[in-house]
Amino acid sequence: MNYSVLIVATGKNALEQKGYKKLFHNLKDGRTVLDRTLSIFLNDERCKQIVIVTNRYDLSRIVNAHEDGRIVSVNGSTTRRQSVLNGLMAVKESVVLIHDATRPWLNQHSIDGLLEAMETDKAACLVVPSTTNIKKVKDGYVIETQRRDDLYLVQTPQAFNTMFIIDCYLKAQSQGLDFLDDCDVVEALSTQPVKAVLGSSLNVKVKIKDA
Repeated sequence: MNYSVLIVATGKNALEQKGYKKLFHNLKDGRTVLDRTLSIFLNDERCKQIVIVTNRYDLSRIVNAHEDGRIVSVNGSTTRRQSVLNGLMAVKESVVLIHDATRPWLNQHSIDGLLEAMETDKAACLVVPSTTNIKKVKDGYVIETQRRDDLYLVQTPQAFNTMFIIDCYLKAQSQGLDFLDDCDVVEALSTQPVKAVLGSSLNVKVKIKDA
């Protein structure tokens, strides 16, 4: 199955003049975080398009550094909702994966699982089992314990039928709603179930001091 990937690289605020330092941090292999993330998809022949959403200050730097014809750079916005929607407007394939730029350790097996889910579903996300129970706290006191057996931590990429997720985001825009997770948009604004695909514990965000 062919797909596009939308890489969200705007940082906390797409309009911040200081840019997003994590993207250009050098890893041990000499590549930047962004280069390592891009390589995952550049090496997958099913990936026909890479849409990078970033801030206007880093846009030219990214464009000049990557000459692969599959890469399209799009300017972000002040909210994640609008940044993702800007990117979705450039997507050409019927299936899109939405991925955080600062998760450079994604493996091929996880991508394969998402694409397999998209054969039958319109939305899917990577998850890993929680290793601890979760406490719900109100006014400084525990009011509920959620056992870890049914709890999972969500990861990116998350996969969608392109027209379906665009419709969900347009609804979010019309209602002035913003979300930090793309599957949250689906859960809040549609009746479509989200398929859970087992991911990898290595697929974590890069943490860099002061980045």
